[in-house]
Amino acid sequence: MSKELAMQKTEATIETPLAGLHRRAGATMGAWFGCALPDDFGDAREEQRFANESVALIDENYRAYFTFSGPDRVRYLNAILTNNIKDLANGQGVVSLLLNAQGRILAEIETFADGENIFCVSYLMIRQRLAEVLEKYIIMDDVTFSDDSEKFGTLAVEGPRAAEVVKELTGVDLNSLAELGYADVKVSSRASKGAAAGESASENSDAAIPCRVVRRFAGAEFIVARDMLESLWDVLLRATRKHGGGPMGYTALSAQRLAQGVPWFGYDFGDKQIPHEAGLESSHISYTKGCYTGQEIVERVRSRGQVNRRRVELLFAGDGVPENGAELTVEGKAVGYVTRAARSWYPPGVLGMGYLSKEHRGIAAKVQWSGGDATVVEFAEALHR
Repeated sequence: MSKELAMQKTEATIETPLAGLHRRAGATMGAWFGCALPDDFGDAREEQRFANESVALIDENYRAYFTFSGPDRVRYLNAILTNNIKDLANGQGVVSLLLNAQGRILAEIETFADGENIFCVSYLMIRQRLAEVLEKYIIMDDVTFSDDSEKFGTLAVEGPRAAEVVKELTGVDLNSLAELGYADVKVSSRASKGAAAGESASENSDAAIPCRVVRRFAGAEFIVARDMLESLWDVLLRATRKHGGGPMGYTALSAQRLAQGVPWFGYDFGDKQIPHEAGLESSHISYTKGCYTGQEIVERVRSRGQVNRRRVELLFAGDGVPENGAELTVEGKAVGYVTRAARSWYPPGVLGMGYLSKEHRGIAAKVQWSGGDATVVEFAEALHR
């Protein structure tokens, strides 16, 4: 893979299926992952509170979807992705990286075993080039590849009451699913309005919406046919409000992910990094699966045990929020840069991520940016999302 995927911002923001609905509801729209998605629905602080105290509803229509079928599908994907695909059982998923020969990160891809198919989820901002790369290397393999990005969309619920919402709408106990495990279900619109006593969600078949529910560490995602997205949004909106929550925009979501210590592809890591620099060596890589593109570099770094720069989590003093790419210095000398920062209310403060050289990235180390000081910290450890 000599030609890298373009990681720059798209020339034009990609219009998403629910953008018009959000605008009509009064949301402030922005560009996130190269897509038109809500900045906020009027109160970012309240929206982050939903995710921490009740349940938040999130429009995640920045995704691209690909399907692989054919007898060589597992062997092929296992040879190009960093995580173990061959041992996935039906109903299971795993997050991987696609690397180039130099070990740099071209894409983050979630892979789900789905009967005779493998279903992959990545990002619309790299959809076209990624599809070209994924299809290009199918040479002698008996594999059929399809780009299904126009067929599906994703909505999510997360927070301490997310499991209650999922149970009421689908009958699925999230605790019965492993991380990235899924179940194909029907979401009952009647359940969100209040089912009769003793009546389960599965019995509420009126206007049921077929979808796939995927467990996440803080809740669940619903992958649904694109023409059902508005109906599902309405159902989930009623359900989250019933439980004291509501919709959350990406201003609050960015802060929430920083507070959870979760890096974002395209913001906190991409084709300028190798996995160990990005801190993904434990979550995105299998060291027992066999060969894959970029493995030689990964193993070399692993055996060396050190990289010159690495992603860190940062707490900024004062009220200023650094811009993406802001320089980090020590005694006037550049030692790194900020990838992303945001104001958080849970916990309160200006949180961020960035890259620092090995001499300056220890916990509690102090660095400076143009607006003041920053301290290297370690936020709550969480599974990647």
